[in-house]
Amino acid sequence: MDLNTTLGYIGALLIGVVLGLIGGGGSILTVPILVYLFYFNAVTATAYSLFVVGVSSAFGTVKNIQKKRVNFKVAVIFSVPAFIAVYMTRRYILPAIPDDLIRLNGYVISKDMAIMTLFAVMMLLAAKTMLTNKKDVETDQEPIKLNYLLIFIQAIFIGLFTGLVGAGGGFIIIPALIALAHLPMKEAVGTSLLIIAINSLIGFTGDFGHLDIDWLFLLGFTGISVVGIFIGSYVSNFINGAKLKKGFGWFILCMAVYIIYKELTV
Repeated sequence: MDLNTTLGYIGALLIGVVLGLIGGGGSILTVPILVYLFYFNAVTATAYSLFVVGVSSAFGTVKNIQKKRVNFKVAVIFSVPAFIAVYMTRRYILPAIPDDLIRLNGYVISKDMAIMTLFAVMMLLAAKTMLTNKKDVETDQEPIKLNYLLIFIQAIFIGLFTGLVGAGGGFIIIPALIALAHLPMKEAVGTSLLIIAINSLIGFTGDFGHLDIDWLFLLGFTGISVVGIFIGSYVSNFINGAKLKKGFGWFILCMAVYIIYKELTV
């Protein structure tokens, strides 16, 4: 086992540890680890990431169901259009995109380059969310009127985004749940994990037939991440989660800048 492979499996553990410590964000490391340490192409890496994100979010969902922080009605309303969009993106849209998107004076913008650059932009947005202080939102006890049209449009957008970059997009879903479904922050986080789990795992099935999936590697990588979740959950009892989240936000910011530099200067 070479150094990069060893670092990759350590990274798999770190993904779970971060998820266990701060309740999210760790899966954003999955695609860079798979691309730069295990040398998968971007399409395969985003597919594998959907599986890792889906399984990890499912574990987080179980914990939040126990704490009664999941709104199942809102989750279903968001999930249905979103997972259809994710599946369609992985099954039909992504395979139809040519490997070479643009050729200009000998410079080629490839599909992999575009995916990784888009992923880096997502990381920048996620870093901004982590570095911004957000207070819990208290809602009235009056019946909530859901704006189904806006929810449908937002869910489709989230599904397309998730399908392209292979990440759950919690930093988009949580504000949407707060603004459109009027959920308090903790309930929005718990509900978003259920939505992410459904979207990611169903979206992953869209790659069946297009990719030769290495199940032994994928299940091993995911299993290590799950072990990390339990480690992170235990350690979270002794660490200030808010400060840790900000530190991780700065790390994600640096990673995003590195990916953009690496992809655009190849």
